Amino acid sequence: MELSGIVDLESHPVFDLDFQRQCQATLDRHGVLSLAQFIDAEAMENMLDESLRLREQAYFCRQTHSVFLNAPDHSLPANHPLNRTVTTSKGCVCDDLVAPDSILRRLYDSIMFRGFVKTVVGHAEIYPYADSLSSINIHYAERNQELGWHFDNSSFAITLMIQKPDVGGRFEFIRDYRFSSDGKENYSGVTDLLDGKLQPERLEIEPGTLVLFRGKNSVHRVSPNESDRTRILAVLAYNSLPGVALSESARRTFYGRLT
Repeated sequence: MELSGIVDLESHPVFDLDFQRQCQATLDRHGVLSLAQFIDAEAMENMLDESLRLREQAYFCRQTHSVFLNAPDHSLPANHPLNRTVTTSKGCVCDDLVAPDSILRRLYDSIMFRGFVKTVVGHAEIYPYADSLSSINIHYAERNQELGWHFDNSSFAITLMIQKPDVGGRFEFIRDYRFSSDGKENYSGVTDLLDGKLQPERLEIEPGTLVLFRGKNSVHRVSPNESDRTRILAVLAYNSLPGVALSESARRTFYGRLT
């Protein structure tokens, strides 16, 4: 079978329509779907080896941004949530450095896997990014590096944990925290979150766990890595339309290059 030796198909029969619909219902109900031990144990070892080899080619950067990922609004006070900033710091290996025979590449390109994702997220079709850098990314968070609080621009995200830090590096979120389609951004709630007045949910993610997450309206972050073991995470990015490329400014910021 196409994904044999990559996905644990006995526990996660991604080819089965009933399993796909169960996963879709979970994602729709909770905004997150976490599939533990999704990747076969030997395949996980290969993914980790590949990620550690590529680590020296990662582009590391540090940015400040708002929770809403917007440009500053100078007509508003500096302490308005549209103008308050958080920090994101990480390393990234881009798609063009992931080998053609890589297990990550084989998973991403798999017709069976894409069929599973399409059903779960409710899209008629999904497509890779049109640029050469954005479809598969491997993220590295060293000690004290983090992903700051934010809402996603995309309707869904797919991640695969490759290596978990010893302490910290936790995925934290609050579901349905804004409803941007209704024009309600929940500024007061974001202020409370940034002021430390709220306790978010935490998702424990072990190596080999596949996570599908709807982050457009659910605020989320990855807390700082508090250990010397690097947090390594693969991001598998698809679009609902063909020909979509990440903007040049975003590529310069996150990858340090355009091609």
